[in-house]
Amino acid sequence: MKRRLLWKLSAIIVAGTVLLFWLIHILVNKTEQHMSFIDEAHQQTLHHYAAKAEQLYLNGDKAGLKDWLQTLRDKEDTWVAVVQPEIQTIAGSVLSEDFKQRFRLGRSIDWKIHLYFKTNPVMDLIFADGRTHFLITLPQRMRPGTYWLETNLLLQIALPMLLMAMISIIIYRHVMSPLRQLERATQQFSQGNFDVRLRNSLGARNDEITALAETFDGMAERIGNLIQSQRHLTSDLSHELRTPLTRIELALNWAEQHSPNSEPLRRIREECQQMRNLVEDTLSLAWLENEQPELQTDELDLTDLIDSIVDDARFEFPEHRIELKLPEHALLTHSSDRALGHAIENIIRNALTHTPEGGTVTVSLRSVAQQYRIDIDDQGPGIAAKYLDDIFKPFFRLGRASRHQYHGFGIGLSLAKRQVEAVGGKLKASNIQTKGLRMTISLPAPVAAN
Repeated sequence: MKRRLLWKLSAIIVAGTVLLFWLIHILVNKTEQHMSFIDEAHQQTLHHYAAKAEQLYLNGDKAGLKDWLQTLRDKEDTWVAVVQPEIQTIAGSVLSEDFKQRFRLGRSIDWKIHLYFKTNPVMDLIFADGRTHFLITLPQRMRPGTYWLETNLLLQIALPMLLMAMISIIIYRHVMSPLRQLERATQQFSQGNFDVRLRNSLGARNDEITALAETFDGMAERIGNLIQSQRHLTSDLSHELRTPLTRIELALNWAEQHSPNSEPLRRIREECQQMRNLVEDTLSLAWLENEQPELQTDELDLTDLIDSIVDDARFEFPEHRIELKLPEHALLTHSSDRALGHAIENIIRNALTHTPEGGTVTVSLRSVAQQYRIDIDDQGPGIAAKYLDDIFKPFFRLGRASRHQYHGFGIGLSLAKRQVEAVGGKLKASNIQTKGLRMTISLPAPVAAN
Protein backbone atom coordinates (compact mmCIF):
# COMPACT_ATOMS: atom_id res chain seq x y z
CA MET A 1 0.00 0.00 0.00
CA LYS A 2 1.37 3.38 -0.96
CA ARG A 3 1.27 6.43 1.25
CA ARG A 4 1.14 4.36 4.43
CA LEU A 5 2.04 7.33 6.58
CA LEU A 6 -0.88 9.30 5.14
CA TRP A 7 -3.33 6.53 6.03
CA LYS A 8 -1.82 6.12 9.50
CA LEU A 9 -2.12 9.81 10.29
CA SER A 10 -5.63 9.93 8.80
CA ALA A 11 -6.67 6.95 10.93
CA ILE A 12 -5.28 8.57 14.06
CA ILE A 13 -7.03 11.87 13.35
CA VAL A 14 -10.36 10.22 12.45
CA ALA A 15 -10.28 7.88 15.47
CA GLY A 16 -9.29 10.74 17.73
CA THR A 17 -12.09 12.97 16.41
CA VAL A 18 -14.71 10.24 16.84
CA LEU A 19 -13.42 9.53 20.34
CA LEU A 20 -13.55 13.25 21.09
CA PHE A 21 -17.21 13.66 20.09
CA TRP A 22 -18.23 10.43 21.85
CA LEU A 23 -16.44 11.39 25.04
CA ILE A 24 -17.88 14.90 25.04
CA HIS A 25 -21.39 13.50 24.53
CA ILE A 26 -21.02 10.99 27.35
CA LEU A 27 -19.47 13.45 29.77
CA VAL A 28 -21.94 16.23 29.03
CA ASN A 29 -24.91 13.90 29.54
CA LYS A 30 -23.54 12.35 32.71
CA THR A 31 -22.50 15.69 34.13
CA GLU A 32 -25.85 17.26 33.31
CA GLN A 33 -27.66 14.28 34.83
CA HIS A 34 -25.58 14.49 37.99
CA MET A 35 -26.03 18.24 38.34
CA SER A 36 -29.82 18.22 37.70
CA PHE A 37 -30.93 17.05 41.16
CA ILE A 38 -31.42 19.08 44.32
CA ASP A 39 -28.63 18.59 46.80
CA GLU A 40 -29.41 16.18 49.64
CA ALA A 41 -28.94 18.88 52.27
CA HIS A 42 -31.41 21.16 50.50
CA GLN A 43 -33.90 18.31 50.24
CA GLN A 44 -33.68 17.85 54.00
CA THR A 45 -34.27 21.57 54.47
CA LEU A 46 -37.42 21.45 52.30
CA HIS A 47 -38.65 18.39 54.23
CA HIS A 48 -38.10 20.32 57.47
CA TYR A 49 -40.10 23.29 56.15
CA ALA A 50 -43.00 21.03 55.09
CA ALA A 51 -42.91 19.03 58.36
CA LYS A 52 -43.23 22.13 60.50
CA ALA A 53 -46.04 23.45 58.32
CA GLU A 54 -47.81 20.08 58.59
CA GLN A 55 -47.43 20.06 62.39
CA LEU A 56 -49.00 23.53 62.66
CA TYR A 57 -51.76 22.47 60.27
CA LEU A 58 -52.58 19.30 62.22
CA ASN A 59 -52.63 21.27 65.49
CA GLY A 60 -55.17 23.64 63.95
CA ASP A 61 -52.84 26.60 64.58
CA LYS A 62 -53.77 28.62 61.52
CA ALA A 63 -52.18 31.80 62.87
CA GLY A 64 -48.95 29.96 63.56
CA LEU A 65 -49.07 28.37 60.10
CA LYS A 66 -49.59 31.79 58.53
CA ASP A 67 -46.64 33.23 60.44
CA TRP A 68 -44.43 30.25 59.49
CA LEU A 69 -45.27 30.61 55.79
CA GLN A 70 -44.52 34.34 55.95
CA THR A 71 -41.22 33.58 57.67
CA LEU A 72 -40.28 31.23 54.86
CA ARG A 73 -41.25 33.82 52.23
CA ASP A 74 -39.00 36.39 53.87
CA LYS A 75 -36.16 34.00 54.55
CA GLU A 76 -35.97 32.33 51.12
CA ASP A 77 -37.40 35.24 49.08
CA THR A 78 -39.83 32.92 47.34
CA TRP A 79 -43.48 31.90 47.10
CA VAL A 80 -44.84 29.40 49.71
CA ALA A 81 -48.35 28.03 50.24
CA VAL A 82 -50.32 25.19 51.81
CA VAL A 83 -53.29 24.11 49.66
CA GLN A 84 -56.02 21.49 49.48
CA PRO A 85 -57.01 20.94 45.85
CA GLU A 86 -60.61 20.00 45.14
CA ILE A 87 -60.91 17.83 42.07
CA GLN A 88 -64.45 17.27 40.85
CA THR A 89 -65.20 14.71 38.23
CA ILE A 90 -67.91 15.13 35.61
CA ALA A 91 -69.88 12.87 33.31
CA GLY A 92 -69.55 9.96 35.71
CA SER A 93 -65.71 10.01 35.67
CA VAL A 94 -63.96 8.27 38.56
CA LEU A 95 -60.43 9.02 39.84
CA SER A 96 -58.35 5.91 40.38
CA GLU A 97 -56.53 5.38 43.64
CA ASP A 98 -53.21 5.30 41.76
CA PHE A 99 -53.91 8.73 40.31
CA LYS A 100 -54.89 10.12 43.69
CA GLN A 101 -51.64 8.85 45.21
CA ARG A 102 -49.49 10.27 42.43
CA PHE A 103 -51.32 13.55 41.91
CA ARG A 104 -49.13 16.61 42.54
CA LEU A 105 -49.51 20.35 42.10
CA GLY A 106 -45.74 20.78 41.67
CA ARG A 107 -42.62 18.67 41.33
CA SER A 108 -41.35 16.19 43.83
CA ILE A 109 -38.07 17.23 45.41
CA ASP A 110 -36.33 14.08 44.16
CA TRP A 111 -37.24 14.71 40.52
CA LYS A 112 -34.81 16.02 37.95
CA ILE A 113 -34.60 19.80 37.55
CA HIS A 114 -34.00 20.97 34.00
CA LEU A 115 -30.93 23.21 33.98
CA TYR A 116 -32.02 25.12 30.90
CA PHE A 117 -35.33 26.48 32.37
CA LYS A 118 -35.04 30.14 33.39
CA THR A 119 -37.70 30.03 36.14
CA ASN A 120 -37.46 27.88 39.21
CA PRO A 121 -40.04 25.08 39.52
CA VAL A 122 -42.67 24.74 42.27
CA MET A 123 -41.81 21.90 44.66
CA ASP A 124 -44.67 19.86 46.13
CA LEU A 125 -44.46 18.01 49.48
CA ILE A 126 -47.71 16.17 50.38
CA PHE A 127 -48.87 15.93 53.98
CA ALA A 128 -49.71 12.60 55.58
CA ASP A 129 -53.43 12.96 54.80
CA GLY A 130 -52.62 12.69 51.09
CA ARG A 131 -54.69 15.69 50.12
CA THR A 132 -52.90 18.69 51.63
CA HIS A 133 -49.87 20.04 49.72
CA PHE A 134 -46.98 22.17 50.88
CA LEU A 135 -45.95 24.18 47.82
CA ILE A 136 -42.78 26.27 47.52
CA THR A 137 -41.06 27.82 44.55
CA LEU A 138 -37.56 26.38 44.73
CA PRO A 139 -35.27 29.02 46.32
CA GLN A 140 -32.54 30.23 44.06
CA ARG A 141 -29.82 29.10 46.47
CA MET A 142 -31.13 25.54 46.25
CA ARG A 143 -31.31 25.37 42.49
CA PRO A 144 -28.93 22.70 41.12
CA GLY A 145 -26.44 23.39 38.33
CA THR A 146 -24.95 26.54 39.82
CA TYR A 147 -21.69 25.98 37.90
CA TRP A 148 -23.28 24.34 34.90
CA LEU A 149 -22.26 27.14 32.49
CA GLU A 150 -18.60 26.93 33.56
CA THR A 151 -18.70 23.14 33.50
CA ASN A 152 -20.29 23.12 30.06
CA LEU A 153 -17.59 25.46 28.73
CA LEU A 154 -14.95 23.23 30.28
CA LEU A 155 -16.39 20.16 28.59
CA GLN A 156 -17.05 21.87 25.25
CA ILE A 157 -13.74 23.80 24.95
CA ALA A 158 -11.07 22.68 27.42
CA LEU A 159 -11.65 18.96 26.97
CA PRO A 160 -11.48 19.09 23.13
CA MET A 161 -8.30 21.18 23.36
CA LEU A 162 -6.76 18.63 25.72
CA LEU A 163 -7.70 15.67 23.54
CA MET A 164 -6.53 17.38 20.36
CA ALA A 165 -3.24 18.23 22.08
CA MET A 166 -2.86 14.54 23.00
CA ILE A 167 -3.58 13.51 19.41
CA SER A 168 -1.08 16.08 18.16
CA ILE A 169 1.56 14.70 20.55
CA ILE A 170 0.89 11.16 19.33
CA ILE A 171 1.24 12.25 15.70
CA TYR A 172 4.33 14.32 16.49
CA ARG A 173 6.05 11.44 18.29
CA HIS A 174 5.10 9.02 15.52
CA VAL A 175 6.68 11.25 12.89
CA MET A 176 9.53 12.87 14.81
CA SER A 177 10.93 9.79 16.55
CA PRO A 178 12.34 8.27 13.33
CA LEU A 179 13.34 11.71 12.07
CA ARG A 180 15.42 12.24 15.22
CA GLN A 181 17.05 8.88 14.61
CA LEU A 182 17.79 10.02 11.06
CA GLU A 183 19.27 13.25 12.42
CA ARG A 184 21.53 11.35 14.84
CA ALA A 185 22.59 8.95 12.09
CA THR A 186 23.41 11.87 9.80
CA GLN A 187 25.49 13.52 12.52
CA GLN A 188 27.41 10.29 13.14
CA PHE A 189 27.98 9.86 9.42
CA SER A 190 29.26 13.43 9.12
CA GLN A 191 31.65 12.74 12.00
CA GLY A 192 33.22 9.83 10.13
CA ASN A 193 31.14 6.85 11.30
CA PHE A 194 30.45 5.44 7.85
CA ASP A 195 29.02 2.18 9.26
CA VAL A 196 25.94 3.84 10.74
CA ARG A 197 22.63 2.44 9.46
CA LEU A 198 19.06 3.45 10.24
CA ARG A 199 16.53 0.97 8.84
CA ASN A 200 16.97 -1.78 11.44
CA SER A 201 16.40 0.63 14.32
CA LEU A 202 12.86 1.38 13.02
CA GLY A 203 11.68 -2.19 13.64
CA ALA A 204 8.58 -3.42 11.81
CA ARG A 205 7.51 0.04 10.76
CA ASN A 206 6.82 0.29 7.02
CA ASP A 207 5.91 3.67 5.58
CA GLU A 208 7.39 6.65 3.77
CA ILE A 209 9.84 7.34 6.61
CA THR A 210 11.23 3.80 6.47
CA ALA A 211 11.65 4.28 2.72
CA LEU A 212 13.66 7.41 3.52
CA ALA A 213 15.73 5.40 6.03
CA GLU A 214 16.44 2.74 3.40
CA THR A 215 17.51 5.46 0.97
CA PHE A 216 19.80 6.92 3.63
CA ASP A 217 21.32 3.50 4.33
CA GLY A 218 22.01 2.98 0.64
CA MET A 219 23.57 6.42 0.33
CA ALA A 220 25.66 5.91 3.48
CA GLU A 221 26.94 2.58 2.23
CA ARG A 222 27.91 3.94 -1.20
CA ILE A 223 29.54 7.13 0.11
CA GLY A 224 31.26 5.23 2.92
CA ASN A 225 32.72 2.75 0.46
CA LEU A 226 33.89 5.54 -1.84
CA ILE A 227 35.55 7.45 0.99
CA GLN A 228 37.22 4.36 2.41
CA SER A 229 38.42 3.35 -1.04
CA GLN A 230 39.81 6.83 -1.62
CA ARG A 231 41.59 6.83 1.71
CA HIS A 232 43.06 3.37 1.16
CA LEU A 233 44.16 4.37 -2.33
CA THR A 234 45.91 7.48 -0.99
CA SER A 235 47.59 5.50 1.76
CA ASP A 236 48.63 2.64 -0.53
CA LEU A 237 49.88 5.02 -3.19
CA SER A 238 51.98 6.91 -0.66
CA HIS A 239 53.49 3.65 0.60
CA GLU A 240 54.26 2.50 -2.91
CA LEU A 241 56.00 5.80 -3.76
CA ARG A 242 58.53 5.25 -1.00
CA THR A 243 60.29 2.42 -2.85
CA PRO A 244 61.10 4.26 -6.13
CA LEU A 245 62.03 7.37 -4.12
CA THR A 246 64.52 5.35 -2.12
CA ARG A 247 66.02 3.96 -5.33
CA ILE A 248 66.28 7.44 -6.85
CA GLU A 249 68.00 8.75 -3.72
CA LEU A 250 70.49 5.85 -3.78
CA ALA A 251 71.25 6.60 -7.42
CA LEU A 252 71.64 10.29 -6.56
CA ASN A 253 74.09 9.46 -3.79
CA TRP A 254 76.22 7.50 -6.28
CA ALA A 255 75.99 10.27 -8.90
CA GLU A 256 76.85 13.02 -6.40
CA GLN A 257 79.98 11.17 -5.40
CA HIS A 258 81.23 11.42 -9.01
CA SER A 259 79.85 14.94 -9.70
CA PRO A 260 79.56 16.73 -6.33
CA ASN A 261 78.98 20.20 -7.80
CA SER A 262 76.44 19.26 -10.44
CA GLU A 263 73.55 21.76 -10.56
CA PRO A 264 71.11 19.29 -12.19
CA LEU A 265 71.85 16.74 -9.46
CA ARG A 266 71.27 19.37 -6.79
CA ARG A 267 67.90 20.22 -8.35
CA ILE A 268 66.96 16.55 -8.53
CA ARG A 269 67.90 16.18 -4.85
CA GLU A 270 65.58 19.08 -3.92
CA GLU A 271 62.72 17.64 -5.93
CA CYS A 272 63.21 14.20 -4.37
CA GLN A 273 63.22 15.71 -0.89
CA GLN A 274 60.06 17.66 -1.68
CA MET A 275 58.40 14.51 -2.99
CA ARG A 276 59.46 12.54 0.11
CA ASN A 277 58.02 15.27 2.36
CA LEU A 278 54.81 15.15 0.36
CA VAL A 279 54.58 11.36 0.71
CA GLU A 280 55.21 11.52 4.46
CA ASP A 281 52.64 14.29 4.90
CA THR A 282 50.10 12.35 2.84
CA LEU A 283 50.61 9.24 4.97
CA SER A 284 50.22 11.29 8.15
CA LEU A 285 47.04 12.94 6.84
CA ALA A 286 45.61 9.57 5.75
CA TRP A 287 46.30 8.16 9.22
CA LEU A 288 44.62 11.12 10.93
CA GLU A 289 41.59 10.90 8.66
CA ASN A 290 41.23 7.10 8.92
CA GLU A 291 41.90 6.64 12.63
CA GLN A 292 40.42 9.94 13.91
CA PRO A 293 42.85 9.93 16.90
CA GLU A 294 42.76 12.37 19.80
CA LEU A 295 46.43 13.20 20.38
CA GLN A 296 46.11 14.66 23.88
CA THR A 297 48.52 12.66 26.03
CA ASP A 298 51.53 14.97 26.42
CA GLU A 299 52.36 17.92 28.65
CA LEU A 300 54.61 20.54 27.08
CA ASP A 301 55.82 24.12 27.20
CA LEU A 302 54.69 26.03 24.11
CA THR A 303 57.47 28.59 24.51
CA ASP A 304 60.18 25.92 24.41
CA LEU A 305 58.50 24.15 21.50
CA ILE A 306 58.26 27.30 19.38
CA ASP A 307 61.83 28.30 20.27
CA SER A 308 63.24 24.98 19.03
CA ILE A 309 61.20 25.14 15.80
CA VAL A 310 62.27 28.72 15.09
CA ASP A 311 65.94 27.86 15.69
CA ASP A 312 65.74 25.22 12.95
CA ALA A 313 63.85 27.60 10.65
CA ARG A 314 66.48 30.34 11.06
CA PHE A 315 69.18 27.90 10.05
CA GLU A 316 67.18 26.78 6.99
CA PHE A 317 66.10 30.32 5.95
CA PRO A 318 69.08 32.53 6.81
CA GLU A 319 67.95 35.26 4.41
CA HIS A 320 64.75 35.89 6.46
CA ARG A 321 64.17 37.43 9.87
CA ILE A 322 61.96 35.70 12.45
CA GLU A 323 60.66 37.91 15.23
CA LEU A 324 59.43 36.20 18.41
CA LYS A 325 56.95 37.54 20.97
CA LEU A 326 56.74 34.77 23.55
CA PRO A 327 56.08 34.64 27.30
CA GLU A 328 58.66 33.06 29.55
CA HIS A 329 56.57 29.90 29.97
CA ALA A 330 53.30 28.59 28.48
CA LEU A 331 52.38 25.23 29.95
CA LEU A 332 50.04 23.14 27.80
CA THR A 333 48.47 19.88 28.98
CA HIS A 334 46.58 17.16 27.13
CA SER A 335 48.39 17.81 23.87
CA SER A 336 50.93 16.15 21.56
CA ASP A 337 54.47 17.44 21.26
CA ARG A 338 55.01 15.71 17.93
CA ALA A 339 51.73 16.58 16.19
CA LEU A 340 51.57 20.18 17.39
CA GLY A 341 55.24 20.75 16.70
CA HIS A 342 54.92 19.42 13.16
CA ALA A 343 51.87 21.63 12.55
CA ILE A 344 53.62 24.80 13.81
CA GLU A 345 56.72 23.94 11.79
CA ASN A 346 54.66 23.51 8.61
CA ILE A 347 52.94 26.86 9.14
CA ILE A 348 56.21 28.71 9.84
CA ARG A 349 57.86 27.15 6.79
CA ASN A 350 54.88 28.18 4.68
CA ALA A 351 55.14 31.74 6.01
CA LEU A 352 58.88 31.88 5.27
CA THR A 353 58.36 30.45 1.79
CA HIS A 354 55.92 33.20 0.84
CA THR A 355 57.81 36.04 2.50
CA PRO A 356 60.34 37.80 0.19
CA GLU A 357 64.03 37.55 1.07
CA GLY A 358 64.94 40.05 3.76
CA GLY A 359 61.36 40.06 5.00
CA THR A 360 60.17 39.27 8.54
CA VAL A 361 57.95 36.50 9.86
CA THR A 362 56.47 37.30 13.29
CA VAL A 363 55.53 34.53 15.73
CA SER A 364 53.61 35.64 18.84
CA LEU A 365 52.08 33.68 21.70
CA ARG A 366 49.66 35.04 24.27
CA SER A 367 46.91 33.85 26.60
CA VAL A 368 43.37 34.99 25.80
CA ALA A 369 40.21 33.84 27.63
CA GLN A 370 41.52 30.47 28.81
CA GLN A 371 43.13 29.86 25.44
CA TYR A 372 46.62 30.10 24.05
CA ARG A 373 46.69 32.03 20.79
CA ILE A 374 49.61 31.64 18.41
CA ASP A 375 49.77 34.17 15.55
CA ILE A 376 52.20 33.56 12.68
CA ASP A 377 52.36 36.59 10.35
CA ASP A 378 54.20 36.68 7.02
CA GLN A 379 54.90 39.53 4.62
CA GLY A 380 53.65 37.77 1.53
CA PRO A 381 50.99 39.00 -0.90
CA GLY A 382 48.08 37.62 1.11
CA ILE A 383 45.08 35.75 -0.28
CA ALA A 384 41.65 36.86 -1.48
CA ALA A 385 39.19 36.57 1.42
CA LYS A 386 36.98 34.06 -0.41
CA TYR A 387 39.88 31.58 -0.58
CA LEU A 388 40.93 31.72 3.08
CA ASP A 389 39.13 28.49 3.92
CA ASP A 390 40.11 26.73 0.70
CA ILE A 391 43.85 26.88 1.38
CA PHE A 392 43.37 24.12 3.98
CA LYS A 393 42.14 21.74 1.30
CA PRO A 394 44.76 19.23 0.05
CA PHE A 395 46.55 20.35 -3.13
CA PHE A 396 44.47 23.51 -3.44
CA ARG A 397 45.74 25.90 -6.14
CA LEU A 398 44.72 29.33 -7.37
CA GLY A 399 45.03 30.89 -10.77
CA ARG A 400 48.13 33.04 -11.18
CA ALA A 401 46.15 36.27 -11.25
CA SER A 402 44.25 35.36 -8.10
CA ARG A 403 47.07 33.98 -6.00
CA HIS A 404 49.65 36.73 -6.54
CA GLN A 405 52.43 34.35 -7.62
CA TYR A 406 51.70 31.74 -4.92
CA HIS A 407 53.07 28.32 -5.84
CA GLY A 408 50.13 26.28 -4.52
CA PHE A 409 49.60 24.88 -1.04
CA GLY A 410 50.23 21.13 -1.38
CA ILE A 411 49.16 19.20 1.66
CA GLY A 412 51.11 20.94 4.43
CA LEU A 413 48.34 23.28 5.61
CA SER A 414 45.73 20.51 5.39
CA LEU A 415 47.88 18.31 7.59
CA ALA A 416 48.60 21.18 10.00
CA LYS A 417 44.90 21.94 10.44
CA ARG A 418 44.08 18.28 11.11
CA GLN A 419 46.97 17.95 13.59
CA VAL A 420 45.85 21.07 15.48
CA GLU A 421 42.29 19.74 15.64
CA ALA A 422 43.57 16.37 16.90
CA VAL A 423 45.03 18.10 19.97
CA GLY A 424 41.79 20.00 20.61
CA GLY A 425 42.67 23.29 18.90
CA LYS A 426 41.61 25.34 15.89
CA LEU A 427 43.50 26.81 12.95
CA LYS A 428 42.29 29.67 10.76
CA ALA A 429 43.75 32.12 8.25
CA SER A 430 43.17 35.86 7.85
CA ASN A 431 44.70 38.72 5.91
CA ILE A 432 46.73 41.39 7.67
CA GLN A 433 45.50 44.91 6.96
CA THR A 434 48.94 46.12 5.92
CA LYS A 435 50.17 43.15 3.92
CA GLY A 436 50.58 39.45 4.39
CA LEU A 437 48.78 36.42 5.77
CA ARG A 438 48.16 35.55 9.42
CA MET A 439 47.75 31.97 10.63
CA THR A 440 46.11 31.73 14.07
CA ILE A 441 46.26 28.63 16.24
CA SER A 442 43.91 28.53 19.26
CA LEU A 443 44.63 25.93 21.93
CA PRO A 444 42.78 25.26 25.20
CA ALA A 445 44.97 26.49 28.06
CA PRO A 446 44.88 25.16 31.63
CA VAL A 447 42.74 27.35 33.91
CA ALA A 448 45.72 28.09 36.12
CA ALA A 449 47.58 29.54 33.13
CA ASN A 450 45.40 32.62 33.18
